[in-house]
Amino acid sequence: MAQAMQSRSHSPARPAGSLFATDGKPHPLQDTLVAVTVVLGVLAFVTAMFHNLHLLSSWAGLIGFLTGGYGLYISETTRERFPLFVGMGAAGVGFFLGMAHGGLFGGVIG
Repeated sequence: MAQAMQSRSHSPARPAGSLFATDGKPHPLQDTLVAVTVVLGVLAFVTAMFHNLHLLSSWAGLIGFLTGGYGLYISETTRERFPLFVGMGAAGVGFFLGMAHGGLFGGVIG
C-alpha cells in the first residue's frame, strides 16, 4: 500500500481525555453551542411534561433546535455532532409538546 497508515494510539496532538476536540485543535464556539443545545434540549424536554410550562418548553425547544442546527452546520468533529444531535432531538420533542400544550404565545396574546 502506498499510503502510510496512522496509528490509533494517543499522541500529544490527540490527548486521551479530550471530550470534544478530537483533532487536537480547540473549538470554543462549537463547544459552547454543544453546551447551550444540550441544556436547552433538556430544559425543553423536562418542562414539556408539565402542561402549564408550555411557554418555557416551546421557546427553549425552538432556540435549542436553532442553536443545534447552527452547531451541526459548523461542527468539525463527531464528538461535537453527537451531543448536538441528541440535544436537538430533546429540544424538538420539547418544542412540539410545548406547541401541543398551547404554543409559543398561548394565553399571552389574544
